[in-house]
Amino acid sequence: MASTRRERFVFGHVAWTLATIVALSLLGSLTLELVFVVSLIGFLVLVELTAPVAVRPAWRRRLKWVIGLGLIVFAYLVVKRILAILPPGVL
Repeated sequence: MASTRRERFVFGHVAWTLATIVALSLLGSLTLELVFVVSLIGFLVLVELTAPVAVRPAWRRRLKWVIGLGLIVFAYLVVKRILAILPPGVL
C-alpha cells in the first residue's frame, strides 16, 4: 500500500525529531527548549520542501495554525531567554 503525502510528511517530521533528540543527547545538550526549536526549524523546512505546486490540500492549509502556534511558543522562549540574560535592574 502506497503512503499518502500526508503520511510521508508526518513520517519525515517524526524522523527529523528523533534524529534531533539523538543528536542533542549525543552532544550532551538535550533540553526541551532545544528539541522544540530544532524540531520547529525542521518542520518549517519540511513544509517548504514538500509544498505542492498546483493544488493545496485542506490538510496543508491547516498547517498555518500549527506554524503560528510554534512561532508564538518560539517567541516566548526567546523572551524568556533574553530576560534571563539581562541584569536585574534593566527592566
